[in-house]
Amino acid sequence: MKHRFSFFVVLLALVSTSCQSNVKTTLSQYNDLLQLFSEWRTFERPPQLDGAPDYTAETFAKRYRDYQGLRQRLDAMDNSRWSIPEQVDWHLVRAEMNGFDFNHRVLKPWVRDPAFYQSLKMERSDVPAHEGPTHHAVTELWTYKFPLTQQEEERLLADLSVIPPLMRQARRNLTGNARELWIAGIRNMREQRTDLDALAAKVGTNAKLQAVIAESRTATDELIAWLEAEAPKKNGPSGIGKENYTWYQQHVHLLPMTWEQEERLLKRELDRAWSSLKLEEHRNRRLPQLVAAANPAEYDAKADKAASRLMTFLREQEILTVKDYMEPSLREHLGRFVPVERRNFFLIGSHLDPLPLFSHFYHWFELARMEREPHASPVRRGALLYNIFDTRNEGTATAVEEMFMHAGLYEDSPRSREIVWILIAQRSARGLGSLYAHANTMTMEAAGGVHSEMTPRGWMKTEKELLLFEQHLYLRQPGYGTSYITGKYLLERALADFAREYEKRGEEFKLKYFFDRLNAIDSIPISLGRWEMTGLDDEIRKSTAGTY
Repeated sequence: MKHRFSFFVVLLALVSTSCQSNVKTTLSQYNDLLQLFSEWRTFERPPQLDGAPDYTAETFAKRYRDYQGLRQRLDAMDNSRWSIPEQVDWHLVRAEMNGFDFNHRVLKPWVRDPAFYQSLKMERSDVPAHEGPTHHAVTELWTYKFPLTQQEEERLLADLSVIPPLMRQARRNLTGNARELWIAGIRNMREQRTDLDALAAKVGTNAKLQAVIAESRTATDELIAWLEAEAPKKNGPSGIGKENYTWYQQHVHLLPMTWEQEERLLKRELDRAWSSLKLEEHRNRRLPQLVAAANPAEYDAKADKAASRLMTFLREQEILTVKDYMEPSLREHLGRFVPVERRNFFLIGSHLDPLPLFSHFYHWFELARMEREPHASPVRRGALLYNIFDTRNEGTATAVEEMFMHAGLYEDSPRSREIVWILIAQRSARGLGSLYAHANTMTMEAAGGVHSEMTPRGWMKTEKELLLFEQHLYLRQPGYGTSYITGKYLLERALADFAREYEKRGEEFKLKYFFDRLNAIDSIPISLGRWEMTGLDDEIRKSTAGTY
């Protein structure tokens, strides 16, 4: 008996030591991932050339070997015993590395896309990073408050000093033949020239700032003239093709769909939105039409009421846990009155009732959360590279427009439901157009035609700047145009799977359980968020194996 007891003690000790060893090994391996992530993010920023990021072909060729070394280290990690959140972080690093590789092999924005070199950002993006390919040294003018302090003057001088050498480098790097990207990109550089003029007026008599602005204007003018002179020679396609599009979506943005599957989904959503709109109009046929705000006071009153309604709804209907930073972040973006002749698609709807658009402003809740409650994992803290956040952020903001509607947001305003269906139809139509542009079966202009013609009530025909901006962005950033609808679909699927788990356990389900969990996981692809929320990893296993 004594020997048997001793045997069990030894056995337990061995098991305990083995478990401790496994825990230490797992911890060590995850820490290795965090170290690799830090090295990866440092590497991803290119070296400097004459004071600007170096995007020359020679430098990319030299750096690719270092990239391969980082990638080999990632692939060599055995994460099979890691927790699901740790495995999710591994996939995020993999996705970013795939994005670098795809940009190097296929997208090549520094070679094909003049808009890549636009250097001034006048407004903050409503998603974690600017939409579309952006160079590594943009000047975020929205972060400056004028008049400038001495410290801010020095920061702005450093920011602007990048522009002249980068404009000169652009003429060396832009050897691509993507005609539509080339032509549309000239417009971006003209915007930069206009923004520099506006900045010159803001900085006053500061001699150093005026000098660097003048140099930047000259360099921008020279680049514009060169782009215009080269434009007649450009005759190649701008889309990346169906095969490349599918690979990019699956392996970079971790979207478990092919080009063809996206097309079917967007067609279905477009039909569903149109038919639902007509049913809604029939239901409301005896109700008075919504009346648009006719002056600033009326708009401000509508916006104030809509913001209060949204926050009260979220809180009282237990949609999510309302944090103290949410309403202030929303109220910073209530908009302002715009005359009828200058209203674009979104402004038409918001002047009738801002509430549907304010639902989409879930974006600002998420950005505020990222600032005030940063995720514990460094991998998820801040913006993922290459717009990998698109299905999560744009998809969620689009999905909640309809989800909040079904949950009862418009019980006292049935006509507002019509705006929600119009929003879904517009996003489906513009996504379809972008798919065809990337397949090179439509020009960007023809894709804009789908976008415009298939949006109800002619709301996309009133102001052409929005149409040009959106279709150009989606041609520059594959998958962004469809992410509103594909992300919405994935979020609906995640909600269904999440709720089913509660039902299986015989537990009460509340909507706030889902949204609170979603928010805690942060701005990562929904396929990964679904895995972490439900334990279902089928989409990610297919991504890793390349077997969609």
